[in-house]
Amino acid sequence: MTPVKNAPRHCVTRLLAGLTLAFVCTAQAAPDQALSLEAALAHATASHPDLRQAEAQGALARADALYAASLDDFQVNLEGSLRTGRNALTDDKFEPDHILRLNARKTLWDGGRIEAGSRAAKLESAGREALLLETRAQRRLGLMARFFDVLLADLRYAADDEAMAVAYVSWDNARERHQLGELTTPALAELEARFQDSRLSRNDSLRRAKEKRALLATAMNRPGELPAELIDPDLKGNDRPLPEFEPLLRAMLSHNPRLIALRQQVAATGARLDAVTSETQPSLEFEAEAAAYSRESYTRDTLRAGFNLVWPLFPGGQVDARKARELAQAQLLQAQVDAQQLTLRQALFEAREEILHLRDTERRAADINVTYRDWALERARAEYELEMKTNLGSGMAETQAAKLRRRAVEYRMALAWEKLEALLGTPLDSLPTEPKK
Repeated sequence: MTPVKNAPRHCVTRLLAGLTLAFVCTAQAAPDQALSLEAALAHATASHPDLRQAEAQGALARADALYAASLDDFQVNLEGSLRTGRNALTDDKFEPDHILRLNARKTLWDGGRIEAGSRAAKLESAGREALLLETRAQRRLGLMARFFDVLLADLRYAADDEAMAVAYVSWDNARERHQLGELTTPALAELEARFQDSRLSRNDSLRRAKEKRALLATAMNRPGELPAELIDPDLKGNDRPLPEFEPLLRAMLSHNPRLIALRQQVAATGARLDAVTSETQPSLEFEAEAAAYSRESYTRDTLRAGFNLVWPLFPGGQVDARKARELAQAQLLQAQVDAQQLTLRQALFEAREEILHLRDTERRAADINVTYRDWALERARAEYELEMKTNLGSGMAETQAAKLRRRAVEYRMALAWEKLEALLGTPLDSLPTEPKK
């Protein structure tokens, strides 16, 4: 292989291949500027079906809380009837018997039923608000993952594109040598097969890059608007101090939104149990009424006021059955809380260990690999300039692969940090950091 002779053809091939990804993606891309990570994450709180569902569930819970709290409000009703009738006092003649009545009622005391029901509804509403926070955190995590998927797909495409260009140049040089009788037909066929395999990998990388862009657009709730260019973020947060596990665990157990929601549901079940228990207590109601009648009667009052007492002396087995149900529901929810704590504890442990592994092991290995590939590429370029036999194209392809590996480590670390904060439900800045070694 003579690099000087075939270098222009190699460069032209790589240039044309490198433009393919940008052309294909730009054909369906949004006309906006290059997309940054911050701009993508801004869509975490924007309109999206997942977010709207969580918001609607929160609105339903708030409406239930308002309804439960309004059960002891003053209730005023206006009632009117236009009718006629007959009886013995009217000599069996039909006479008008119209009624207009204004009635007001208010529960004064019910043994705590309404107050307990209102407390249960408020607790359910608070739990839904916590789940809304978790939905937003998961939206942010998903957007970040989709964003990094696109960047990795682009890097993979660049590496495969470089490898394809190298394989093409080797095959193209071999064809000339085959025509001169310097290379056998089987050897030429092997080089062509390698080129076709690398071309297949490169085109598959192009397809995946388009798919990743479509997934990002969908996650941003902008389907069909594929971003053509993404800005590779600095990810300075990857180097922040990592707290010890115990402070992280305490913070998670106190602030994790899903745990908070489950605990609110347990407390709501207890409030509903109080409400059911109070149903055997008497209730006292104030009532006032003003009325007008077209037919006079001694049993009808135009104005009246008083108190109504209702005491359920024997409600049957309904109260006991409902108590048993609420107790079973409380046990079920508490078991879910305990199970969720175990699951979240393991997830927290794994997220922290992943950060440590990526920071202390994989990042160092990737950096050393990049340094080695850069050195090998510089040596190949020097040999190329001296017109020595070398494979400059392979060195460039291997350098691209090394850069892909290093950026993949940084993206995984950023996702692990984001997952860690999502698990905690509170900023990491408020926690004590790991001691200096």
